[in-house]
Amino acid sequence: MPYDAQWPQNGQMVDADRFREQFGGLKALIDALQGGGISGAVVDGVTTLPPGSPANVGLSLSGSVLHFTFDVPAGLEGPAGPQGLPFATAVVDGVNTVGPGMPAAVNVTFDGSAVRFTFDIPRGQDGTNGTDGGQGPPGNDGGPGPQGPAFALAVVDAVTTLDPGLPATVQTSFDGLNVHFSFGIPRGEDGTSGSNGAPGEVSQVQLDTAIQGTSANTNSIATLDNVFADPELEAVRQKINEIILNGRRL
Repeated sequence: MPYDAQWPQNGQMVDADRFREQFGGLKALIDALQGGGISGAVVDGVTTLPPGSPANVGLSLSGSVLHFTFDVPAGLEGPAGPQGLPFATAVVDGVNTVGPGMPAAVNVTFDGSAVRFTFDIPRGQDGTNGTDGGQGPPGNDGGPGPQGPAFALAVVDAVTTLDPGLPATVQTSFDGLNVHFSFGIPRGEDGTSGSNGAPGEVSQVQLDTAIQGTSANTNSIATLDNVFADPELEAVRQKINEIILNGRRL
């Protein structure tokens, strides 16, 4: 059994077997110290006792390691200290927002006249999206906008004929100088066939009667095809051919 420095207590009954164990424990400690077998020492615990209690040390050997336990009495309460300095104000130097889940913290200092605080406050977790609110009232009319750039003219880039029944369209664009238009205009539906009109001003009978009063058919008259060397005769020949050809009936 290891040596117990706290046995026996004052007034405690003792016996020979326990004494032998204590002596054996002491001898083991002495042998370990003399043989150089101690490799370390460990403090297993320190206990604070009430003021006036006796101090105690527990010692044991485990393998080549010494184990200590200490019982230390607390000191007597000292006299009250002098009155501290008053301070005028408490000052908050800063409030820092830290990430969600981080611990809140406060740092306090005293500069001789004021207590100074610095707070770290974690922000809350992001909430879920709320439902859409109702339609708000119309806003006030805005003021007049700046004067826009002048343009020289309006340009029609295209006019497209659409199928009947399609809606008319217009597209506009502004190139910085001119307004450009493109129109889509549907054509009208096909109309129904009209009734036969009245006869024309000249009937077939009237046309035949008028032809009978003209000159005889000149289709059988041949043209003058021989070219004259004399320019004047050649000019006369060409005019005669024009008369012959104009008189022919197709």
